[in-house]
Amino acid sequence: MLIGKHDGFEIHRKEKIIYVNFLVQHRVISTCGVNGGLRDDLEGIANHQLCEPLGHDREGLKVIAESPVDYSKSVFEKYGLSPEKRALLGTAANMNYAAVELQEYRGLKVVTISTGGVKTNAGRAGDPADIYEKDGKFTSTKGEVDEPCGTINTIIIMNKELTHGAMARSLVTASEAKAAALQELAVNSRYSCGLATGTGTDQVAIASRITGKIPLTSAGKHTKLGELIGATVKKSVKKTLALQDSLTPQSQRSAKIHLERFGIDKKSMKEKICSFLNEEKSKLFEKNFATINRDSVTVAATAALVHLRDKIEWGILPENCLPEIFSSYGAQLSASISGKFERIGYYRESLSREHMGICNQTFTNFICKSFALGFNEKWE
Repeated sequence: MLIGKHDGFEIHRKEKIIYVNFLVQHRVISTCGVNGGLRDDLEGIANHQLCEPLGHDREGLKVIAESPVDYSKSVFEKYGLSPEKRALLGTAANMNYAAVELQEYRGLKVVTISTGGVKTNAGRAGDPADIYEKDGKFTSTKGEVDEPCGTINTIIIMNKELTHGAMARSLVTASEAKAAALQELAVNSRYSCGLATGTGTDQVAIASRITGKIPLTSAGKHTKLGELIGATVKKSVKKTLALQDSLTPQSQRSAKIHLERFGIDKKSMKEKICSFLNEEKSKLFEKNFATINRDSVTVAATAALVHLRDKIEWGILPENCLPEIFSSYGAQLSASISGKFERIGYYRESLSREHMGICNQTFTNFICKSFALGFNEKWE
């Protein structure tokens, strides 16, 4: 099915594949294992759903890792496309959830197509990794290579010609835009206590139309081209994650979600808070956890503490000021739950006697104590 027709290319979707057909010559740079790198001879780009996100077709995944050429050939032949002349991105994301964004400025047009999922594979650049490649083989310290559980794939097409250097720079701008989208959605890394910048299997393919005219030489953030790349990537990534994962700003309005990257979940969070309450108030809190967890003022106070904890870890704020910072902002959290902001002085004094630190368990214990301190007074 034709889902988009533009000057110089078409976008088609069929079953589990989206593919771009070039109607005129384009220059392509991509991270694809087959026909990747910088090319001027491709007929198009494709994005293929190779399996369901979880528990499906491990043999197929093995073929992709060990023989990407065979995988690419089988996919393209199935859909009647030339395997020698196309770049192929693979994913477990649903092609029906692809998000297409177009922006233009004075005749310069950028179209971005994104698919993605981040629920279980989101990571932060520099996170610990366990997969090592040697002599064309991937090995893992865990004994076997895990199946991919989330991927953001992005195809970007521009109607102007770019120099080779500008093509490479466009990859940087697109990657920064993807990271910015995840930052604005507060997506947690699944491999560290940091915020995610992508997933471990993300791929990108970028095409610029070869016009024979003076090419554009920059795709950085100071240029309109960089602006259009950044804006379309951010919007398309956010839209596809909303469709695939139901991940939206509203869904992320949760104290629990802001704390998950420190090793706490709904069950352990409720148990820890209730351990600071008597039996009657524990039962009341458990029954109303969902509402409290999503209260805007409570989420704001929790997010502030999380952000300040990050600032201390990064060295922006000195750790010797941690007691004053945590007791003050913990008191804000307690007051947001009790509604008794006139009691902030009391909450601050009470929390100043608690053990504080930025290690995961100490930090989450302090948060839970702040919750309990406020809830203990909410109905008194």
